[in-house]
Amino acid sequence: MGTKKYEVGHINTTYGDMYFWLYNETPLHKTSFIELSDDKYWDSLSFNRVIEGFVIQGGCPDVPEGFSNSPYLIEPEFIPKIKHQYGAVGMGRDDNPEKLSAGCQFYIVHDAEGIPRLDNNYTVFGQLFKGLDVLNKIATLPTDSLDKPLNRVSIKVRTLLLTKKELTQFGGLTFLK
Repeated sequence: MGTKKYEVGHINTTYGDMYFWLYNETPLHKTSFIELSDDKYWDSLSFNRVIEGFVIQGGCPDVPEGFSNSPYLIEPEFIPKIKHQYGAVGMGRDDNPEKLSAGCQFYIVHDAEGIPRLDNNYTVFGQLFKGLDVLNKIATLPTDSLDKPLNRVSIKVRTLLLTKKELTQFGGLTFLK
């Protein structure tokens, strides 16, 4: 039997790398993230909305229509114990009454107190465990009046398979059950 490996999200940016745990409790969102990262869907995109003390957001084509071009929508997966705390990774959506997530637009919470008003309204599917300094660098960049960074923040998104030992080295061991 081989060594067990765990799926971890990885975002390489202009300002460094971020690593986050992918929750098994949100299988639709986790599967979508893995499929799009394996397809290198996000490689030409960026964090195109940055609001200090709220979120950094990206992953959909950088167009005024936002995620109207999302490849698909995902049923919500609200888990009461998974909250919008600092470093939470969630999926964006528009105002649709079913609260369906966009398949491509994700965000990372930058509010140190968390954002409880988003709980049970937007699906959190991951939690940053390494790269909080990168989150802070991006969240504090100068932006225009539409919250777009003045300098483009390119992203490359992947799913890594890490062993327990590798997770320990990255500081992600707290998520193992």
